[in-house]
Formats: sequence, structure tokens, C-alpha cells
Amino acid sequence: MTGTDPIAVVGLACRLPGASGPAEFWRLLRDGTDAVREAPEGRRQHAGGPVHGGFLERVDTFDPEFFGISPREAAVMDPQQRLMLELAWEALEDAGTVPYDLSRTATAVYAAAIWDDYAELANRRGEPARTHHSFAGTRRAMLANRVSYALGLTGPSLTVDTGQSSSLVAVHLACDSLRRGESTLALVGGVNLVLAPESTATSDRMGALSATGRCRTFDAAADGYVRGEGGAVLVLKPLGRALADGDTVSCVIRGSAVNNDGGGDSLGAPRRRTQEEVLRLAYRRAGTDPGDVQFVELHGTGTPAGDPVEAAALGAVVGAARPAGDPVAVGSVKTNVGHLEGAAGIVGLLKVALSIRGRELPPTLHHTAPHPGIALDRLNLRVQVAREGWPRPAQPLVAGVSSFGLGGTNCHVVVAEPDACTDAAAAGPRPDGADAADTWPLPWPFSGRNLPALRDQPARLLRALREHPGRGPQDVGLSLATTRAQFDHRAVVIGAGGDRLRDAAASLSRGEPAPGVVQGVARPCAGPVFVFPGQGSQWRGMALELYGQSGVFAGALDECAEALVPYTGRSLLSDLEGDLGRGDVVQPALWAVMVSLARLWESFGVVPAAVVGHSQGEIAAAVVAGALSLEDGARVAALRSRVIARGLAGSGGMLSVALPAAAVQERLDAVGGGLCVGAVNGPEATVVSGPVAALEKLTAALEADRVRVRRTNVDYASHSAQVDVVAAELTEVLGEVRTRPCRVPFCSTVTGEMLDGRELDAGYWVRNLRQTVRFSDAVRKLAGLGHRMFVETSPHPVLTMGVQETAGADAVAVGSLRRGDGGAERFLTSLAEAHVHGAAVDWAPAFPGARTVDLPTYAFEGRRYWMPAPAPAAEPGDHPLARSVARLADSDGALLTATLSRRTAPWLADHVVSGAVPLPGAAFVELVLRAGEEVGCGRLAELVLRTPLHLPEQGAV
Repeated sequence: MTGTDPIAVVGLACRLPGASGPAEFWRLLRDGTDAVREAPEGRRQHAGGPVHGGFLERVDTFDPEFFGISPREAAVMDPQQRLMLELAWEALEDAGTVPYDLSRTATAVYAAAIWDDYAELANRRGEPARTHHSFAGTRRAMLANRVSYALGLTGPSLTVDTGQSSSLVAVHLACDSLRRGESTLALVGGVNLVLAPESTATSDRMGALSATGRCRTFDAAADGYVRGEGGAVLVLKPLGRALADGDTVSCVIRGSAVNNDGGGDSLGAPRRRTQEEVLRLAYRRAGTDPGDVQFVELHGTGTPAGDPVEAAALGAVVGAARPAGDPVAVGSVKTNVGHLEGAAGIVGLLKVALSIRGRELPPTLHHTAPHPGIALDRLNLRVQVAREGWPRPAQPLVAGVSSFGLGGTNCHVVVAEPDACTDAAAAGPRPDGADAADTWPLPWPFSGRNLPALRDQPARLLRALREHPGRGPQDVGLSLATTRAQFDHRAVVIGAGGDRLRDAAASLSRGEPAPGVVQGVARPCAGPVFVFPGQGSQWRGMALELYGQSGVFAGALDECAEALVPYTGRSLLSDLEGDLGRGDVVQPALWAVMVSLARLWESFGVVPAAVVGHSQGEIAAAVVAGALSLEDGARVAALRSRVIARGLAGSGGMLSVALPAAAVQERLDAVGGGLCVGAVNGPEATVVSGPVAALEKLTAALEADRVRVRRTNVDYASHSAQVDVVAAELTEVLGEVRTRPCRVPFCSTVTGEMLDGRELDAGYWVRNLRQTVRFSDAVRKLAGLGHRMFVETSPHPVLTMGVQETAGADAVAVGSLRRGDGGAERFLTSLAEAHVHGAAVDWAPAFPGARTVDLPTYAFEGRRYWMPAPAPAAEPGDHPLARSVARLADSDGALLTATLSRRTAPWLADHVVSGAVPLPGAAFVELVLRAGEEVGCGRLAELVLRTPLHLPEQGAV
């Protein structure tokens, strides 16, 4: 970048009087609302009496859990720090940026504030308000650092204080950092809260506050300003990068300048010449002719000294550059919300950004007649007193923002609308098919730090959709999925069409179970295990609906079909539509569907951390692990099933028994008949293989004992001695199997251990068919390695219960499709089940052709956090220290004097003399006044030192 490259404003957030966010603030501005009022009853002691100002409804609430802050630390933190944290988060969400994605990036934070009211209150309350959190909690220097720490940002992080120009100077510094490449993104903002009467009294004694309780910028009745509360944060990014990222650009900052008056009539008196200089320098750096400026957001405090100087400087630079009779419009947001002092400049910049985006100029309030010292006509200026369009809408919209600080630090920023190309992504036509959401199932993911917060998110979204009904369900879904952080409490609502999605979201917000709502609590999950079952999960028409809905699944299934044709000579799709009773038909079909489902899971970012297969499912597992190519996997699946169909079909069967393997073996020993344990699927899930007659005899015995049994849909006894008759043929048919090292860890159900992949030769596949399936051992092995999520990639879940029972209560097992329910909605539901329990899901593929839109920001769970109240003063004669003093006075007056001198310092004597300390006796007063004598300290003195002393204004000391 160069020193003159424009900086894009890509995110906005604010908390202002009468406006909890940018949309409400824009309505307030357009409607000409005056948010100045008398201080609320509970705030008057902080404001300095029943004064007028722009006040927030609450300044004592915060959501510390959201930022990982303890309640005790939150109570000590300056509410300005809390406000800055929440605004920074909201601004990044408005920018479509997941805040945690910025961790370890060179993102800068520039914050501005000029008052330490909370520290003043804490000092007044004394010891109870001081904790080990106080050092960081009550210092303005931590405003920016709090944000950087909370989000893990490594760019510049500093708090700016140049008086009332602080936040606009922060914008200037942030732009400079971005242009120099020192930072890649910048959060810049300012906050101002009226928390202690001293700051109001200080402003009043300076003669700056309005006696009539209104800001009247450039008006004849102007008599000062009213104080305002709140703050704003903007997200800044180099314009080129913003365009490349597809960001929505509200406006661009072309250039800025900062200088100082350098001495004048007094430290607080403004100078016209230096204000002219900062204006000229800003427009020169911006490469902008001052005559192109259509609006200037004034500093405009309404003070007798400030307004005439500002008007004269502006007229000399901007007014003089325009044709006579074509005045530049000027105004001040201070007439709406009061003077936010250190945050005033960024609030003015926010107003201009919204005015450019809305292509309207809102009115400046309380202007009826020009100030006698401001000749508007001669200066070629006019106060914007009505809402109307920009004077020259066909030309680029260009504005200036001014902010001047006590002490002479001046700043001016040049702002313009983005070029037409910057809005192309947002304003262009929708891609084909992007409005097909009425018939296509979509997911809307939500999350929160806790359960109440989770429910607040859909409630907040539904309110916004009612106010802005034009947002499409695809766009909403994409925005929820890609621009919001995912917290542990999660839910996904799924449905085809906006009505179903909104109904499900409403149920979620009320805490009611409903179709299409999946909810859970995520736990750390490095990656799932993909589970591939053997025969038994098949059903006629399985996955055909999904084939017609998902391009990824269809493409993968077509590749599998092509790989199978040389060995089956059949159409895979025809097989799926037909009878799946034959083993040489169902096994290749299952292999293809399972491999294709795995590819679909991967397309949503769910990549296996390990794989495990059951019987023939190991072939699919080997392909997904990379040990076999797709072609070799198809060959093994097809040839293995052909040998089984030719040599084993009709020779036996298999029986699922709900008993532990050891108990089943005892039964087999008693029954005999050539039965054996064919598979151990879980602690109480065992499969028996063998001749049909023996299976029927075992079934009758088990049912008589009320043991749950189920015949599986196969007509041969794999994993039994019957396989020996085809072992040689299978070895010969498979011949040389080309294997490779696994790229995904492969856990064998033949050995119960992890394999490299090169062991999967023809001999392995014979053992795979002959030996007991040690599925439970394999799952136990994987659980022991730390795996806690298992995804069964099959047309119907048959192993999830065994996985859950084996891996334990901490594990999660989900399926993919269900028998008779094999479409996209079912798959998205399974994806949601994995997501809400911790899987990292990339939802973006669910929204082809969609674009991001503005959504409500996070619904913080605000609760009251404030410093401890001072302890009540004791009645005279009742205070524990008074009783100790009385005993000490009787015993050793000199020792008492020395003890008090070491304990209290001189200010205690002043409080005693004034009657502020409820301690008895003139003799005690005399002793305190004589403090300073050197006397040894004994046991009684230590008693006094350990006794709390409560003073009305100092708290406990």
C-alpha cells in the first residue's frame, strides 16, 4: 500500500442514547430524534445532580462469562472497558468476520476515552473496592489491551487520549498503521460514560455545559453542550483487501490529518489558523478537492468560543472552494445524543458512514437562527436542518468529519462513498438457483455461551426478519454459518422453506422440542472416526433421493459405479432400485454408498481422524483411509462378494444376540451344532454364525429366556468355519492387492489394533471374512486413543448403539441416513447431530449461490456488576475500633497515639475533627491530633491494627 490508499469501513457497532446499534441509530438520525433527557433517577448521583444529557439505559450490566472474565473481576472493571469489549465483538460480526478467526493475526486495536470516573468511584470507596483486579480494571490504558487479549490479537494496541478529539485521532492512527502494513485489520473506537459527579462538575466549572440542557450547534441560542454516553467501534481494512474478500463497504476513508494549535490565547482556546491547516492537509493527503465536499460533520459543541472559530476555518477552506451560493451542508450529531467527548469523533464518523450508505443527510436539531458570530452566507455554509438527499447525488458523495480537543489537538477525516465496483458483490443479481430455498432443505446453525444465550439468538433473528422480511433463507443460513463464532451450546434448525425454518427457530427460542431442531453441547473433538458397517444397513432405493439432491454425493457414486462395472457388469443405480437380496449385489452397492457418504461428509469439512470397518465395511474403510485406491476397493468388494455368492450362499445364517460375548459362548457350548461367535459389536451385542438349524435351536432357547435376538438378512455364515471352503478360491481370485500406507489411521477389526495399510493384502481379506469381527475391541482401542465421536457412514445406522455402549457415556455416535429416509434433509440432520456435539462442520456447501447479509449481533447476557458498596458506618460508641480505643486510652495513651499515627496518616485527624468518624470522646480527638510520637508497639496496638475502620467516604481501610 501507499500512504494515500483508501481505507474501507467494513464493520459498524454502537451503543448510544436511544440506539442499541447502527440500525437504530440511523432511524434516530433520520427521524430527527433528540435523545437528550434529564438523568435517570438512579444515575443522578453519578451525573452530578439532575442534569440533562444523552444517557444509556444501563451502564452497570455486562456478560463476563462470554469473555472468560470472572464475576469478581467484572465488578472491578471500568464499564468503559466492558463496553469496548462488547462493541468490538459486535463490529466484527457486522463485518462478517468471526472474531476468533483473527487470533494471532496483526489486527490492531485503537481505543479512545478521556475520563476515569470508575476509578474515582473506587478510590472514594476505599479498600473494599480495591482487589488484585483493580490495577488493570480501572485504567484507561487497558481499553484497547482488553480487546487484544480477549481475541488474541497481535497488532498494535493502544488507548488514545487527546481530549475531545481522541477517537478521531485514533481513526487517523489506525489508517496509518494499515497503510504502512503494520496491521492487516483495525478495530477503532471510543467510549464515554458519565459515572462520577466530579467529571460533570469539572466540565461545568470550565463553563462548557449548557444551562438550557441542549446542544445548539452554530445557533444564536448556543450556550454550551450536554454530556453524552455510549460508544462506537468501526472495523477498518485496506480497500483492496476488502474488495478481494467480498466485504460490504459502508464508506472509505480517503485521508486524514492531525495537528495542534501550538499555543494561543489559552490552553483551551481554539485557533482558526491551525484548524484551517489541518483541513487543507487532510484534503491534500486524500487527493480530494475541498470543493467536492458535500457535507461536513462538525465538532460543533455549541460553545461561544469554539463554534465561530470552527465555522471561520471551514468557510476559508471548504466554503471558499465551492461556487458562491452553493454552500456546503454542515451538521452535528451532538444535537441528537450530546457530546460524547473522547468518543465524539467516531460517533460523527459513524453518522457520516450511515448517511453515505443511506444516501440521505439527517437533520441537525435545535438550529433556529445563526450564531451572531457566524456569517453562514459569507462563509458559504448552511446548517442541515431537514432530512433530504445529498446535494449532488450524481457525483461521488464526499464528506469531512472534524474533531478538536481541549489542548489544541485537531483532527479532520475525509470520507467518501465506495466506488461502484466495491458494491458489485452486494448489489449484483442473484446466481441462478439461489432462490430455490422453498423446496430445498437448509440448516440454520445457532450457538451461545450458555443455554439462555443460545435461545436468545433465534429470538433476536426472528425479530430482525420480521422487520426486514426481504432476507432469503439461504442468505440467512450462510451468514449464520460463516460469520458467527460457534460456542459450546449449539443448535441447528433444518427445514425446506423459510416458514419451516422460522417455525423451528421459534420453537428453539422457546425451549420447546420440535421437528427440525437439533440441539446439544459441544465438547472438544479433534476429529471423528468414520465407521463402516458390514451387511445389514441396506434397503431398497437407499440413497437414491440423496443422489438426486447432492452433486457431491452423485459425483462420488458415479465414480464408484464406474469402478465397479468391470467386475459386476451391471448398473449400480439399477441395483439400488432393485432387489438387494443377493450378496453379490448388495455388497458392492453398500461399498459404493458408504464411500460416497464419506466423501459427502468430507465436503462439509468433517474429515475422519481415523476409520474402522466391520466385516466387508473394512473395504470401504481402506479406501477412505487411502490404503486402497477406489479401483482396487471396487475390485476387492465385487470379487469377494462374488466368491461368497457362489460358494457360501444358502449354507447358513447369522443371529444378533443382546448378551455379552462370554455369555453367548457358554450358550454355544451348550447348544453345539457348529455355531460360533462371528462378531462382537458391543458389551451386550454379539453376532452368532453357523448352520440354520442350529441357529433356530439357539433362537428358541434364548427367546424362552427372554433374551432379545434378531436374525440378520444374510443366507450364509461368514466369520465361521464355513468360510474355509472358499478361502483358497478367494485368495486366488484377489491375487495381488496393491496397498499403500494409510493417510488416515486405520483400526482393524481383524486384529483390534491400528494397521499401517500395507498389511491389507489378499490374505488379510480372507481373514477378514473368516475370523471373528473384533469390532468392540477396535472401538475400545480408538476410545483409548482419545476418540470420542463416531460417524457411521451408512444408509442406516446399525453400529451406533454398540459404539456408544463400548466407548462410554462420553462418546457420541451418529448415523448418516435412515431406512426409508435417505435424502438431503436426513443427511443435514445427521450433520447437525455431529455439529452440536463438537464436530467442526463447514456449512457453506449447504448454501450454493447464497451471499451473506446483515444479521443481529450476539445477544449478550447482561447482568449487573458493580463495585462493592461501602459498609455502613457504625454508631458512636458501637464501632469495634472505638471499643479498642477506649481500652487503649485507659491503658496507655501514648501507645494509642503512636498506633494511630502509623495506622491512619494525617487525613484521619481531619475526619475526626470534622465529625466524619464516629469515634467517641474529646480525649481521643486530642490523642489523634498529637499523632507522630515514637512509642513501642505491643499487643494492644496490634489489636487496633487488625480492626477494620469504616469511614463514610473512604470505605474500609
